[in-house]
Amino acid sequence: MRKAICPGSFDPVTNGHLDIIERASKVFDHLTVVVLENPRKKAMFSMQERVQMLKSTISDFGNVEVDSFKGLLVDYAKKRNASIIIKGLRAISDFEFEFQMALVNRKLNRHVETMFMMTNNKYSFVSSSIVKEVAGYGGDISSMVPSRVHKMICDKITLHANNA
Repeated sequence: MRKAICPGSFDPVTNGHLDIIERASKVFDHLTVVVLENPRKKAMFSMQERVQMLKSTISDFGNVEVDSFKGLLVDYAKKRNASIIIKGLRAISDFEFEFQMALVNRKLNRHVETMFMMTNNKYSFVSSSIVKEVAGYGGDISSMVPSRVHKMICDKITLHANNA
């Protein structure tokens, strides 16, 4: 059985993320989408909220599950008996960072390979950071995220504004 993991912070999940997840689910027998804590980023949603967000948006994919993990990605891959890491790329700048991470992961565990998938060009400008910024200024993000996620973002921004 070919198992792969698709890691990310998914804060929030975007249509670009879903495109990569859907396409990877067609290549591998089993795909685990794993929400990782990224200490370099300030999260809008808790890890539990992001897991729930993903579960609600990928429920139609029978061979995909969602999990979360804090720590080294190669440790998680070993724990799950997964030998492939799937990373989506939007631009050359993504490649430079992800290439470096792939080399580090390979150094830490030579049995884990990283596979890159290019995003669909209609999502090449979409990132979680852009979504949060546009939403924070009241811009229309409805084409960038699934409808369930759109509602969660709007609710979070409204809650934050009411508590400010």
